[in-house]
Amino acid sequence: MRLAIPDVWRQKFSFLPRENTFFFLLHQSAMNIQQVARRLLDLMENYENVEAKVQEIKDLEDFGDRIIHDITRSLHRTFVTPIDREDILALAGSLDDVVDAMDEAAQYTVEYHIEQPTESARLLASIIVQCADELEQAVAMLSTRGSMLKDILPRVVEINRLENEADGVYSRAKGELFSNGFDVMMILKWRDIYDDLEQATDRAEDAADILEGIVLKHS
Repeated sequence: MRLAIPDVWRQKFSFLPRENTFFFLLHQSAMNIQQVARRLLDLMENYENVEAKVQEIKDLEDFGDRIIHDITRSLHRTFVTPIDREDILALAGSLDDVVDAMDEAAQYTVEYHIEQPTESARLLASIIVQCADELEQAVAMLSTRGSMLKDILPRVVEINRLENEADGVYSRAKGELFSNGFDVMMILKWRDIYDDLEQATDRAEDAADILEGIVLKHS
């Protein structure tokens, strides 16, 4: 059964003042990251009904692509944007990249016939959820003005810290692949999955860096 994505947000989108459209869509993208991250963590912690869970993640990834399409289309129709056009595009792209990395990691669990996730995979998925929560809160603050924009900066710092934590887990996980008696095929499979999980935190950090730049320009 495919995940049903509600279209309520589209109705709200169509009635928004033009200056708020981009904030709304970017926040929708950030909330979609939260949904994907939570489903990825559930997949790693409760490894059952795997194909159905992976399909739900894929459906949300498709939903995220539609949001990015709406952002791009709105940019083409809008002469004056509330923040720089290139920042909107860069932030939207980074948010989309977070989802793509999670989706690819989830897809590999099916394609590679993974029997059980590792503890490192669960730890990385947990860190991704924390990154997603920080991103959602930070993006939600974009529509504020002046000095209030600086409230985004502590979220940026926390995302950077979480990315460093993920790097440590990733490094240890890669080391364990070569020291715990894994066969070559299993090493190759988990290397790909770990790479994507770590990439999700990297792309979250990229989004945080873009948010920091926006704050410095506009606060």
